[in-house]
Amino acid sequence: MKHMSIRQDTRHLYLQVIDQIKRDIENGIHREKEKLPSEFELSKTLGVSRATLREALRILEEENVVTRRHGVGTFVNPKPVFSSGIEELNSVTSMIEKSGMEPGVQYLSAELIEPTEDDRLRFEPTLIHKLAKVERVRTADNLPVVFCIDKIPEHLIPLEKVREADSIFNTMENYASQRISYAVTHIEPIGYHDRISSILNCDPEQSLLLLKQMHYNLDDEPVLLSSNYFRADKFSFHVLRKRV
Repeated sequence: MKHMSIRQDTRHLYLQVIDQIKRDIENGIHREKEKLPSEFELSKTLGVSRATLREALRILEEENVVTRRHGVGTFVNPKPVFSSGIEELNSVTSMIEKSGMEPGVQYLSAELIEPTEDDRLRFEPTLIHKLAKVERVRTADNLPVVFCIDKIPEHLIPLEKVREADSIFNTMENYASQRISYAVTHIEPIGYHDRISSILNCDPEQSLLLLKQMHYNLDDEPVLLSSNYFRADKFSFHVLRKRV
């Protein structure tokens, strides 16, 4: 396929190369998860030097459009299916519904556990004796996309109630009269996780996004600690920052 000559455009060459590669991905010339042609071939097709092409690929990698694997080549990243503003306290269910897919839940386990030192610190000033810990997999059109671990102080909701819960938020409200008012979220990217990555059918080099959220009630008391492992190829989060 012949490209319009990039030379006619007056912007920096590498910016034009970025736009052209993005257009070629949009138009299906380069497909998701597939390897791009070699630097030699690409620079020839686009009519630019390899230095210009490398600069374009470096920025495309920063923008998470491609991944470069040393000695192997450059691969097109899949586009996230689900996107949400992190400042909206959206349930995973509503994120999946918004994208027009059918949300589902698979229960893996529910047990009473002794809180770890980290758990105790996070739930301060509430004193924690036992935590109900629930592990679930959230699905979109039956495909696993999020691995969820929820920890709730046992005095709020007994384990059997947690087990029956379709929505932990609703159970909190209806059973424990705890309306969740806000959450504080920590986001960390993590590499391959032996157990969780295989449950979510991830490729070995695929990373996960871990969102750790402590939810607080109207009295600012911590009531629910969630660790949600999102498939990074399926989800993207953005933040609305306001000037103060």
